[in-house]
Amino acid sequence: MFAGGIVFALILTQIPEFNQFIKTLGSFGYFSAFFAGLLFVSTFTVATGGLILLTLTSSSLSPFLLIAFGACGAVLGDLLLFIFVKKNVSQNIAPIYEKFATQHHLKKILHTKYFAWTLPVIGALIIASPFPDELGISLLGLSEMKLGQFIAISLISHTIGVSLVVTTSLL
Repeated sequence: MFAGGIVFALILTQIPEFNQFIKTLGSFGYFSAFFAGLLFVSTFTVATGGLILLTLTSSSLSPFLLIAFGACGAVLGDLLLFIFVKKNVSQNIAPIYEKFATQHHLKKILHTKYFAWTLPVIGALIIASPFPDELGISLLGLSEMKLGQFIAISLISHTIGVSLVVTTSLL
């Protein structure tokens, strides 16, 4: 699916109307960075969101505010996915997990103090990377993370991730 998003973005760059749309987005200022951040979280749109961020770095926008608005947009996108995972996916997976975990000693291992911190750390690393966030959000959603903690992790991770995209294009 990630490769499909890259191919989709490459095809879009060949369409003159899309290129004009990207240039027009620059006239919306930091709202465009927020929109690009929203796109930056999904498997199918991560390449398009990155492309918009790269295009915006060549405009007269402040790189620091570009990073801030892009990260905030990405946090909103992550938050929507996190709430979906917490409400829907966790409820559907719980019965399967309970049946699987009682047949093996997996449940004991997953709830030890040494293993409990790994899901949030791995999830945060995935979110910080320029790769799509769904897996990282799922790991954080399946852990017993509170909403405030998730927002903080997402904001820090996306600030790092968007910073990497923006600063790389400035070099």
